Amino acid sequence: MVANLTTPLIGIVSTIAIGRLGDATLLGGVAIASVIFDCLFWLFAFLRMSTVAFTAQALGAGETLELHAVFIRGLVVAALIGAGLVVLQIPLAAILLGAMGGSEGVTRAAKTYFVIRIWSAPLALANYVVLGWLIGQARAKLALALQIAINLINMAATVLLVLVMDAGISGAAIAAVIAEAAGLLLGILIAWRLTRGHLAIPRATLLQRDRLVRMLGVNRDIMIRTASLIAVFLFFTSQGARAGDVTLAANAVLNNFLLISAFFLDGLANAAEQLCGRAFGARDKAAFSGAVWLVISWGFAFALGVTIIFGLFGPSLIELMTASAEVRHGARDYLPFVVVSPLLAVFAFGFDGV
Repeated sequence: MVANLTTPLIGIVSTIAIGRLGDATLLGGVAIASVIFDCLFWLFAFLRMSTVAFTAQALGAGETLELHAVFIRGLVVAALIGAGLVVLQIPLAAILLGAMGGSEGVTRAAKTYFVIRIWSAPLALANYVVLGWLIGQARAKLALALQIAINLINMAATVLLVLVMDAGISGAAIAAVIAEAAGLLLGILIAWRLTRGHLAIPRATLLQRDRLVRMLGVNRDIMIRTASLIAVFLFFTSQGARAGDVTLAANAVLNNFLLISAFFLDGLANAAEQLCGRAFGARDKAAFSGAVWLVISWGFAFALGVTIIFGLFGPSLIELMTASAEVRHGARDYLPFVVVSPLLAVFAFGFDGV
């Protein structure tokens, strides 16, 4: 859960840094671009989800070679998708930013951020695979350490580039690219250490037809599910942009609460994927049923904790995220909706993983 919680922090740190400049147009620009990247990368979250499940199943079945093959297959797919996004960046920027309907100033700022951060796509997607592979082996502490390292590097680079060197929205985007690159390098080193340098997989194993067909089938279904969710997020961002820069910025602040809650509770899905996947690989029905019960019951306990934290500290967090009085006022008015949302989401996240 904590490892997952750090996932949206790159966009949140960018929002906070730009928000401290007190310019609603720049904040709106980074808000639109951050939501686009959260959604764009989230569309390919199957790279993490399926990697967790297939890794756990290989672990439960005692298939060491397949355990390593899952990792390499995931990295290859991540590299291909990431390269495709970089190549298509110009039409993607035109379509996605045009759909957001922001003002001219907001759109210009968002495009500046987009054309720089898009270069982190292969790195960010590969980091999904690394994270999934570690969690699939129940090495959540290593996954957490890696995510913390990525976000500490991003925070340091963002503060340096945006607040010290005054590089503005470009600095926030460059910091994100630096952080993802450093994270992938650390992830590869960790994988190399865990496999004792045996990351080379025979081509026949890597391209095993039945494994590839199964992976692509599962990934397709997860991608359709994720696209449905993303459509909702983009709809709300688009409507906020049409309502004006202040509304857009207030929605961006509240969306950070929602993302924190979602990525935190998505730890339930990760836990279900690992525990249920391992039980499935070992063909242990009792362990599978026990895992489902544990995930849902603990899920409600954690959701209640998130709700209490949002209720107590929400107004203070809003003030931290933006220096604009208008944006603060707008965000506080609608905070109660965000406060209750975690309790409504437990079954969705839990059974998503199952």
